[in-house]
Amino acid sequence: MAAITAGIVVFPGSNCDHDTEHAVASFDGVRPVMLWHNEHDLRGADLIILPGGFSYGDYLRAGAIARFSPIMHEVIEFARKGHPVLGICNGFQVLLESGLLEGALSRNRDKKFICSSTTIRVENAATVFTNRYQANDVLSIPIAHGDGNYFAPSEVIERLEENNQVVFRYCDSEGSVIAESNPNGSAGNIAGIVNREGNVLGLMPHPERASDPLLGSSDGRMLFESVFDSLAGRQ
Repeated sequence: MAAITAGIVVFPGSNCDHDTEHAVASFDGVRPVMLWHNEHDLRGADLIILPGGFSYGDYLRAGAIARFSPIMHEVIEFARKGHPVLGICNGFQVLLESGLLEGALSRNRDKKFICSSTTIRVENAATVFTNRYQANDVLSIPIAHGDGNYFAPSEVIERLEENNQVVFRYCDSEGSVIAESNPNGSAGNIAGIVNREGNVLGLMPHPERASDPLLGSSDGRMLFESVFDSLAGRQ
């Protein structure tokens, strides 16, 4: 099998880029490459990851300036060709600002930054990012964000639900989707969504911070395994 190259975009203000690099590099046959925001070369990447952090200091809106970085022209074209793109936390915000995903993220319901462990339920286990999970699996994945309150017009929410584009939902430890398990006020307890074509995923929780037992959870590791297995199958 040819080596898989995972391109990790680094914006000014990214702070989870090396965490993501470490998680990716822990897989045999996977090579991470760091892609600076003002480049136009994806350097042969098979997968693009937009990591967490505070791109451009979150000025204007989280992800609003990063969306206009030179490399995003290449990322958008890469996604439109059907290649996988993963946006984590701030990366999710950038994907929404770029139009690759629908909806928006606003300030958390309680207007406070949240940094804690949370539980999410797998709603769609048939995507390239979740094929190693089972539907309704409950995962322990940390969150760290101030703008994680997902919302969209009612017709968009309905379309996401109908098309099975809601991939992860905040839940309690038993897998029940209840108001008390929603940390930020997101519509429908939504924690992550995929585009209609299924190749672009954005989520607020940090799977790279749950990719090794030493971190307290390895529940996020199968997300990376899923996409790497999918890419290996294509090769």
